Amino acid sequence: MLPRVRAAVAQLVGGLGAGGQPPAEPRGGDGGSPAGPFFCRPAFLQLTPEELRRADDQAGRAVQSPRDGRRLPWSTGYAEVINAGKSQHNEDQACCEVVFVERRPSPRGRLLSRDGGGELDGVRVRAACAGRMPSGRMQDGARGGGFYFHYWALFDGHAGSGAAVMASKRLHLHICEQLRDLVDILQDPAPPPICLLHDVRTSPVEPSRVPLAEDVGEVPNDAVPRFHLEKAVSHESLVIGAIENAFKHMDDQIERERASQHLSGGCCALAAVYLMGKFYVANAGDSRAIIIRNGEIIPMSREFTPETERQRLQFLAFLRPELLGKEFTHLEFPRRIQPKELGKKMLYRDQNMNGWAYKKIEEDDLKFPLIYGEGKKARVMATIGVTRGLGDHDLKVFSSNIHIKPFLSCFPEVRVYDLTQYEHCPDDVLVLGTDGLWDVTNDKEVARVVMEVLTSYEPNDPCRYTMVAQELVVRSRGVLKERGWRLANDKLGSGDDISVFVIPLGGPGNYT
Repeated sequence: MLPRVRAAVAQLVGGLGAGGQPPAEPRGGDGGSPAGPFFCRPAFLQLTPEELRRADDQAGRAVQSPRDGRRLPWSTGYAEVINAGKSQHNEDQACCEVVFVERRPSPRGRLLSRDGGGELDGVRVRAACAGRMPSGRMQDGARGGGFYFHYWALFDGHAGSGAAVMASKRLHLHICEQLRDLVDILQDPAPPPICLLHDVRTSPVEPSRVPLAEDVGEVPNDAVPRFHLEKAVSHESLVIGAIENAFKHMDDQIERERASQHLSGGCCALAAVYLMGKFYVANAGDSRAIIIRNGEIIPMSREFTPETERQRLQFLAFLRPELLGKEFTHLEFPRRIQPKELGKKMLYRDQNMNGWAYKKIEEDDLKFPLIYGEGKKARVMATIGVTRGLGDHDLKVFSSNIHIKPFLSCFPEVRVYDLTQYEHCPDDVLVLGTDGLWDVTNDKEVARVVMEVLTSYEPNDPCRYTMVAQELVVRSRGVLKERGWRLANDKLGSGDDISVFVIPLGGPGNYT
């Protein structure tokens, strides 16, 4: 075990990124999979071959944004920059779409075309690029048995861009597929009951109640309403469930196609869905989103790391110790235990504890800890620094057959923001950013940049949000000096890929 542990620690100290497993052979064109046409930049950037070469230059690190006159929905701002040598290519990916979801037809609809337009099982997608997307908000209510939703997403890849590219092209389609069963329900302000237990002719259910799935069974002849067995399920919770299931189906697709499509590595995923007056922000990973409203900062996500999810990881290891491969312990100690400390008392905590207590050190406690390191250096099994995301199905502890995927969840946390509950001005925005932004820039600094830039442009200038995104990327990247990329305070700038969406929440003409 010791050689393997030493190698894992060496990776950790060396800082090999989110996935600390080195490739078995030289990296290809996408930083881990064979070079080929699969790697790309977001289509809405409309980059020329020359611009693509400039975007891939890790020495110059030029900031990329959509061209003038090719605005995204709602005049959304976007900017990105490649890393300073961490990986061969920019492993961040982004997607912005307006999608019309139709009631599920029969027979099934056509497959999606390669350029992002077309249909997938009846889901119509309008690609967010020049000449194909309205700049203002589209009606997202009823229309011919369906509805529109707007979609923005960032995918922060690690150990290759394959999973991030696939997710950027498919996650919104999986969300659509899950929403199709809800078309009639979401369009009806007082929907009929979804009754799984009762015969509505003999035992009606309250329209606002939905029985629990586990209560399904044979209905007796003298059935009476059993409201204590039912749970209220809102439209909002149905949409959240659809998004959560979509992430799971996306992860399953990556697993099925990882060999044939060369889907290397994995990715964190942060998606924002605007549907019927509400924003649903889904996060699986360490990217983050905040709303800035009238100067107030409203967090719309939290980071999922080995430290923030310590108890979930420990509990799984406690229930299924075979996942640890007899080389790791689920217990946490303030530091590594030395053999000479056997029999002595040491502070520890397990899956049930927030605080610390003492225990007598035993032989099993000498094993390598499931979670090792602190802050950005914390790793699961000394390998990966995020605990939620898509992909990573082949990830193993270095030089072992211990799979890490069982500890990584593909399910996002979904937070909801109701736009109809507030009056928004043109300076109110939702900011989505990969960890390259947040590693060196905190919430208050982001809010300050947003206000500084927006106040320097006219409220009706549609380019102002792109200028905000560019400034956020530039300030987080820093300026190249003799000692590397430096911020204004001379601290080290972000050497990671950085991607940012700035989405306005209000302003003239933005509401339908």
